[in-house]
Amino acid sequence: MNKENQSSVSEFLLMGLSRQPQQQRILFVLFLSMYLATVLGNLLIILAISTDSHLHTPMYFFLSNLSFVDVCFSSTTVPKMLANHVLGNQIISFSGCLTQLYFIIVLAYMDNFLLAVMAYDRYVAVCHPLHYITKMTPQLCALLVAWSWVIANLHSLLHTLLMALLSFCADNTISHYFCDVVPLLKLSCSDTHLNHMMILIVAGLLMIAPFICILISYIFITCAVMRVPSTKGRWKAFSTCGSHLAVVSFFYGTIIAVYFNPSSSHSAKKDTAATVLYTVVTPMLNPFIYSLRNKDLKGALKKVIGRKIFSTQ
Repeated sequence: MNKENQSSVSEFLLMGLSRQPQQQRILFVLFLSMYLATVLGNLLIILAISTDSHLHTPMYFFLSNLSFVDVCFSSTTVPKMLANHVLGNQIISFSGCLTQLYFIIVLAYMDNFLLAVMAYDRYVAVCHPLHYITKMTPQLCALLVAWSWVIANLHSLLHTLLMALLSFCADNTISHYFCDVVPLLKLSCSDTHLNHMMILIVAGLLMIAPFICILISYIFITCAVMRVPSTKGRWKAFSTCGSHLAVVSFFYGTIIAVYFNPSSSHSAKKDTAATVLYTVVTPMLNPFIYSLRNKDLKGALKKVIGRKIFSTQ
């Protein structure tokens, strides 16, 4: 398209999940409920871990960080969508869109890195239990989380700057409920080859490397567990990893479906459904998945809730 036929886009229209008023009202109630459950569930886990000295271990340190990231992840997209519905305003500024994109990428990769770190933690706990305390020191745990934040921010900055350099035509309608990479690239008038290459190469590597780390960790865990003589012992060892495996499968499955398929196979409805799973549903389910089968965490949660009830009387 010629330059004279292009217009500078200063804002975008977020079309949301539906244009039917009745469906919009149902989705509003549903997303508000899921968001409140996400915030309440994850904040309770953070509070329980921080107030119970018995949970000041590497596994719960990483879990509290994951809960914090999940709260931020949902808060980056859901409140804006809910506000748009209440105010009847679907507009988001160009700078606001890029800001939202930046934080979505940062938090998605933090989820990715933390799941890999948690897999390594489980590997050390199961395969090297006698050396667990000396290997998983507080300094190493803090360093792993800090480097995860640094890499995630640098990677997000790369994609956001590349997006900011693109030109956008008169069509500013995003068929989504937040500013995501794929819908924005579809609206661009510029050559997006470099952006797609960065998604496949850089983003692919940063997704694949933690995923391979998780796979290798669980291969070693499986080998170690299979050497346990009793069936009860094997089940107990596997049960400590089951919650993590469920979250990993859910998270990576939706990410791959959205971002690592050929652009010709992308469908707006399928992409939106998949992004709802990893931006809203997964952060909401994580507290339930990790706490329901964890006696220590359930005990700490009961103490926190009991204190809150007692203090209000």
